Amino acid sequence: MLSVADTEETANTADKKQDRRAAKLAKQIGAFAKQHGGAEGQLAHIGQAGTRIVLVGTDGGWGDLVAPEYDTAKLAAEKAGLTLHEEFDGEFAARVKTGPYEWSRMAGMQLGGTPNPVS
Repeated sequence: MLSVADTEETANTADKKQDRRAAKLAKQIGAFAKQHGGAEGQLAHIGQAGTRIVLVGTDGGWGDLVAPEYDTAKLAAEKAGLTLHEEFDGEFAARVKTGPYEWSRMAGMQLGGTPNPVS
């Protein structure tokens, strides 16, 4: 039978693990922001896989990270000082710059490009 002390120890261990994961993600967010002249983001639930942290740099570069839980993603964003948007709306999405690679991956066949290789 679990005692109150065991329950508290389990909770403390989980909190420490979440803090370590959030700190690691915050470091990655900071590196992205430094490389792209700053960054803003949006948190998107992706089901059991966790929460995606979508990053958009000031220069239009973009990327994403995945946190195991929403609370971890939010904590990481806070630790990194990341400005979060509620939605990935048109104005925010318009900041993303895409190049030939992205266009070929998204619609290469439809636009007359070469089809994407099947792995």
